[in-house]
Amino acid sequence: MQVDRVIPSGYCKGVINAINLARKARQQHPDSKIYIMGMLVHNHYVVEAFAQLGIITLYDPHRSKIQLLDGIDEGVVIFTAHGIDPKISQYALNKGLTVIDATCSDVTKNALLCRQYLDKGYDILYIGKANHPESEAVLALSERIHLISSLPDIDKLPLSGRPILVTNQTTMSLLDTAQLIEAIRERFPGCEVVEEICPATRKRQQAILDLEGYDTLIVVGDPRSNNTAQLASIARGRIEHIYKVEKAADLLDCDLSASHKVAVTAGASTPSYLTDQVINYLRTGDPDYLRIDISKVIQLQEV
Repeated sequence: MQVDRVIPSGYCKGVINAINLARKARQQHPDSKIYIMGMLVHNHYVVEAFAQLGIITLYDPHRSKIQLLDGIDEGVVIFTAHGIDPKISQYALNKGLTVIDATCSDVTKNALLCRQYLDKGYDILYIGKANHPESEAVLALSERIHLISSLPDIDKLPLSGRPILVTNQTTMSLLDTAQLIEAIRERFPGCEVVEEICPATRKRQQAILDLEGYDTLIVVGDPRSNNTAQLASIARGRIEHIYKVEKAADLLDCDLSASHKVAVTAGASTPSYLTDQVINYLRTGDPDYLRIDISKVIQLQEV
């Protein structure tokens, strides 16, 4: 069986920056309590690795970030790569907490774009995933930002006749975003469109679209990672067998008996260490690659 790594794959610059900021926070505040508000990046092995450093991830889908902050009286708070509502960041500062903002620069750029168009009186149609922290942070900016997750959402829009900007979450599918933009343009011919899929997401998805001759694709990443899910989605109909795994041990549940030429990719929030484990196990069958050394998960290797 031939096994090839898809290039590029794995950690992007935004993830590397967030991980470096968290590691630096522990070095600079060795005796302080350090909390991450939500998953720093969507990978639970990264969460475990930081827990070993005494950096605690606070995540509860039933509690708001304000409610989570209410339980913190001292220490350092890190906001994730996905962005944060400025009101929440200010709330943490008002509590006397040390705030570290790990928001990805591409996410910051998109939020700035939305603010600029809001100031010009626009309504914004934001193509994104419901309940995703990046989309939540953008939607918190204004009631004039409307989430578009599927085609039916376009027909439900309560717009007021103001000019319209169309933009998107940075980790969306190239194909799905293009389809939704086309449908929005049909309904609102005069809208302005600024497509904001980030370069890392675009390159990783395009690398999948460019694959030829592979019968199997293995996508390594956490199920909660949107950019990872999009890699698998974009391959459907192009590659016969598609498997999503978090780690090499998950391959034991995959039927690879009909696989002859296998491509392995990984989401931008997937540690290179985990992808290497998957590739090495596929190539050698060595059971040592089924074991995970959590301390190696946040070692940084690639962009």
